[in-house]
Amino acid sequence: MKRIELSRPELAFIIATRAIVGAGIALLLADRLHVEQRKAVGATLLIVGLVTTIPAVWAIFRECE
Repeated sequence: MKRIELSRPELAFIIATRAIVGAGIALLLADRLHVEQRKAVGATLLIVGLVTTIPAVWAIFRECE
């Protein structure tokens, strides 16, 4: 198994992107807010989380080389 060493900011960034994706999915599945608000906020969080995942993946693969 390869060992990957990430700096604390890189690790925090990866954790934050996962949290944003999770929050977006949770809002899309929740029933507490009005449907329009919930879908808009949930979709936005999900998209932001997925887009910010790209640099996080690059950071991990850069360490694997």
